[in-house]
Amino acid sequence: MSEKGWKDLAAGGKITEPGNAAQYKTGDWRTFIPDVDREKCINCLFCYLYCPDMAIEVKEDSTLGEIKLDYCKGCGICSSVCPVKCIEMKKEEK
Repeated sequence: MSEKGWKDLAAGGKITEPGNAAQYKTGDWRTFIPDVDREKCINCLFCYLYCPDMAIEVKEDSTLGEIKLDYCKGCGICSSVCPVKCIEMKKEEK
């Protein structure tokens, strides 16, 4: 089996099949993880709206669900957009 040459590869950024991002767990190289204080959370869901990796789930009752660490890259955007500062980025211990 020969390797593909550069002319045989799909153009950069091209999505060859819809919904395939869920197949790739991208959160294993992060340094920080979000720690949510559920007592302070007002369920504004800004964290969900701004998460670039869709790592934050929303429950059926429109409240904050779990953070899927398989996809969270630890960028801290959720923490920075939280109006009540209930999300703290903590160093991940492996």
